[in-house]
Amino acid sequence: MVDRSQDQLGNAEGRTRRRIDAHHHFWRYSSEEYGWIDDSMGVLRRDFLPEELAFELKNTGTDGVVSVQARQSLEETRWLLELAEAQTDAERWILGVVGWAPLASSKFPAVLEELRRHRLLKGLRHVLQAEPDDYMLRADFNEGIAAVGRAGLVYDVLVVNHMLPRVIEMVDRHPNQIFVLDHMAKPLIATGALKPWSNQMRELAKREHVYCKVSGLVTEAAWQTWTTDDLRPYFDIGLEAFGPQRLLAGSDWPVCTVASSYERWFATLDLLLSALTASEKDLIFGVVAANVYQLGARLDSYPKN
Repeated sequence: MVDRSQDQLGNAEGRTRRRIDAHHHFWRYSSEEYGWIDDSMGVLRRDFLPEELAFELKNTGTDGVVSVQARQSLEETRWLLELAEAQTDAERWILGVVGWAPLASSKFPAVLEELRRHRLLKGLRHVLQAEPDDYMLRADFNEGIAAVGRAGLVYDVLVVNHMLPRVIEMVDRHPNQIFVLDHMAKPLIATGALKPWSNQMRELAKREHVYCKVSGLVTEAAWQTWTTDDLRPYFDIGLEAFGPQRLLAGSDWPVCTVASSYERWFATLDLLLSALTASEKDLIFGVVAANVYQLGARLDSYPKN
């Protein structure tokens, strides 16, 4: 179980913490494997690899990242782990991996045994947003979630906003499992709709074993015309519901680039967090991610840019 105490997370005023991008992707592009990238997302139809992201990190003062699956394949999970493990401890900035594995399969226990040998595997994720709403309530899928918890791994929840009632049912079945909700469940920012998403987020946040990533918001807004004020009501609800102690900042790079540069997104986050104290900002920008994904020891050794 992750220690989520305030003392563990750190709350001293003025303390300088390092920044972690808790959600991004790498890929080698092919139209067959990335069929979800349609013509409107043409800028994503190319490779996105560590060398390019390292440049973005330096520009934004970001010290480390959590790499998240983009394809539902063990091949990709193993590749992400290879990228992370190819770094030396002295130069490490890929701090952890949230991969994919076949949770609902009878083969999952054997796959999990293999994957958990990799110390940089921090969690698993399934693309639930592409499944029927009740997929996450299936018995075989929930057996997989239980095994994830026994292995000490986080489960990232990728859904769209109308799935939140089912998410609440799922997480209630696993009170000792750490869940991280990706992209604030993709609220309908482009239309300005807040309900029922806002009420469902408040209800979900009552579960203290659930955390939430402030990521992926710009791609739910009007891509070419969004402003910080368009995002603010949604961010404020997430902050009210989860508090700084259970929010993690992520970029969703490179997907975010259809609507924002990496640098603009983190500048926007700075604006959204401007009313918070220094220690509250530290929590959201890295301390919570380091704690939830158990990144602390390696982050401490990472040299500052």
